[in-house]
Amino acid sequence: MSFGRIENHPILGQMRDRQKVNILFDGRSYQGFEEETIAATLLANGIRTLRYHEEKGTPRGIYCNIGHCFECRVTVDGKDGVRACMTPIRDGMDIRTSQSLPTPFRKGAHK
Repeated sequence: MSFGRIENHPILGQMRDRQKVNILFDGRSYQGFEEETIAATLLANGIRTLRYHEEKGTPRGIYCNIGHCFECRVTVDGKDGVRACMTPIRDGMDIRTSQSLPTPFRKGAHK
């Protein structure tokens, strides 16, 4: 289906047939498969940047891929801070590059 997807794994075997799902990311249409996470779908479609660092503006993407680091936050159907690595796609989902969210710790704020 796309250049970034492993369709025949040496240990897991052939990827089973699943229904295709259409999503939007920053206004562009992409396809993934049912039961797949946002992160997996975007990576398979060549998308690496999901948000930008709150202070430095540097690109952020998938880091731990198990829900601990929150680097993969995106905006889904208007809801900010959704973890792409933990959220399954659904048909018609509107996903956006996450806008800057508040920094959890500011210099001097923890004194």
